[in-house]
Amino acid sequence: MPPERERVALPLLQDDRAALRADCGNCFGLCCVALAFSASSDFARNKAAGKPCGNLRADFRCGIHRELPAKGYRGCTVYDCFGAGQHVSQDTFGGRDWRADPATAQQMFEVFPVMRQLHELLWYLTEALTLPQTKPIRSDLRTCLARTEELAQGTPEALTGTDVAAHRQDVNVLLLRTSELVRKGVGGKKKDRRGADLFGARLKGADLRGANLRGAYLIAADLRDADLRTADLIGADLRDADLRGADLTGALFLTQTQVNAARGDARTKLPGTLDRPGHWSAP
Repeated sequence: MPPERERVALPLLQDDRAALRADCGNCFGLCCVALAFSASSDFARNKAAGKPCGNLRADFRCGIHRELPAKGYRGCTVYDCFGAGQHVSQDTFGGRDWRADPATAQQMFEVFPVMRQLHELLWYLTEALTLPQTKPIRSDLRTCLARTEELAQGTPEALTGTDVAAHRQDVNVLLLRTSELVRKGVGGKKKDRRGADLFGARLKGADLRGANLRGAYLIAADLRDADLRTADLIGADLRDADLRGADLTGALFLTQTQVNAARGDARTKLPGTLDRPGHWSAP
């Protein structure tokens, strides 16, 4: 068991999601151990959950980090834990790694995916609180954020027993309301393509302002120069979507994972909370 320690609240501000960004230098390579990989176009070989990736070094760094796509590990380049890795490593387990304390390894690996889901919800809730349109539900958002933070600060035993699916449903009610409040301020007829199959869709230059694209399959879609401002993109699959020249400023609930999985260039406009992927092309 990790040592007893004082637990502190996550350092979240309404306009600061720094605590929800991955800090691999303070993580024990948990995504490279806890998660299972299946051989595919994203991963070169199968890996069971709880088994360290063969490329994980003794210092918990990736031995082929600069060569991941070339070596067949494209999936690793798009993954984002929302800061769950360093939280589990440094707070939940008090800085004691699974190699030095093997007795905690299995529990740590079970806690990590739970924490990752909680941190993802924290990302969405924190974003919702930054939006002026959410004033009517701001009290409920703050309450839900505090509850999610409380769950994330739980003991390993509490975390593995957390019903994340039930909590996600409670959060989703507020996220849906957030989406409605923001998108209703967009003029014109708004497209509702929630969960739509838009695989390879030709949407170059499309006006998608205020569109509902929650959970839409936009794999390999042509979104060059499309206007996605205030579009709800929560859960949208943007793998290989062409975002060159697209405007995603103000897009709702967009994550680094989605951006990393897409293609873009120097003309692509992103929310200020996200980083421009290094593999994106020049204009």
